[in-house]
Amino acid sequence: MEQYEPERLSAPQLAAMRRSLTNGRGALTRRSLLRASGMGALALGGLGTLSACGIPPAKRDGDTAASDDHSAKEKVINFSNWTEYMDVSEDEKSRPTLDAFTERTGIKVKYTEDINDNVEFFGKIKPQLAAGQDTGRDLIIVTDWLAARIIRLGWAQKLDHANLPHAFANLSAQFRTPDWDPGRAYSYPWTGIPTVIAYNEKATGGRKVDSVTQLLDDPKLKGRVSFLSEMRDSVGMTLLDMGKDPGTFDDADFDAAIGRMQKGVDTNQIRRFTGNDYTADLSKGDIAACVAWAGDIIQLQADNPAIKFTIPAAGYITSSDNMLVPAEARHKTNAEKLMDYYYELPVAAQLAAYINYVCPVDGVAGELAKIDEAMASNTLILPDKAMAAKSRAFRSLSSEEETAYEEKFAKLIGA
Repeated sequence: MEQYEPERLSAPQLAAMRRSLTNGRGALTRRSLLRASGMGALALGGLGTLSACGIPPAKRDGDTAASDDHSAKEKVINFSNWTEYMDVSEDEKSRPTLDAFTERTGIKVKYTEDINDNVEFFGKIKPQLAAGQDTGRDLIIVTDWLAARIIRLGWAQKLDHANLPHAFANLSAQFRTPDWDPGRAYSYPWTGIPTVIAYNEKATGGRKVDSVTQLLDDPKLKGRVSFLSEMRDSVGMTLLDMGKDPGTFDDADFDAAIGRMQKGVDTNQIRRFTGNDYTADLSKGDIAACVAWAGDIIQLQADNPAIKFTIPAAGYITSSDNMLVPAEARHKTNAEKLMDYYYELPVAAQLAAYINYVCPVDGVAGELAKIDEAMASNTLILPDKAMAAKSRAFRSLSSEEETAYEEKFAKLIGA
């Protein structure tokens, strides 16, 4: 019988996740940039759970998880999400889109903001999933690398696309075929997270910065450049700049990208590798230009018009946060109805107007313009066709690759 790959994480993998917890993507909130605050010992406990062998899974790799569906008799959905990732009313006492869904369908949504970080959350639900038990959740939202792992382990239920007509029709082309879930058999994206180039126009003297080559080679930027401490973002953007596809690269390509950035470190072109703490330095002008997350830039621009962003001609990296139905969830059909609801254009627009990340729903611009015309024209929320065509995803990694790559990247950034 084919067995699951061991889930024991290597030291380099754990170190990378700890970086993410403290100030990387794991530390981003969806609006306040404080996504991982308050995790404390619970986050460390999640890491400990991940690093242990845990309970042996009961299924073979690739099996489709299924459970008895109680949706017809139990009109409820247990929905776990990140903080600041759902629209709220002005008085902060209600969630308009969820309330409207319940009014329409009679399905009550028990909504919990209990995801502060992918690692922590996986540590919380893994023992139940591995034991073939219900996690108490019908719908969860996790970042693509964790979604890939859950699907690979057979711990996500295969979706019934008959219950997802809007999602199937309206999903943006750039999100349709991730290598970890081709055709979106198990997942649909909640939002996209682009990695772009940002610069402070005052700090560059009005000069535009629009490529990784410029970041690494422009002498006028020396000592005022930062890259991200998340390996997939910094290496992925460098691979693109070198003419390599982050979706198909090999070991030699990875090593060449590391070498390219190492030169920037050795010559002091790169000031440092950062998590989301680059935002303060960029706003002040101490960092003139950097590799950045688009969600940060939207928020920085609201207070500082000197902050600009560019999409390199070579392309940019996009990751996603994704909706999954866990194995043994009791209300799969209800969860699918809610997933599909957020792909209806008016609903998708209302959500996008609140969370300010890339909306994965095609055709939503008109509805979003009714709410906020500036948002509807912001390509960091609604990429136009030219921008979407430049979007690339970092390919899935085997456990062995991730260990080797994170070790090399940690050496580069001095972690």
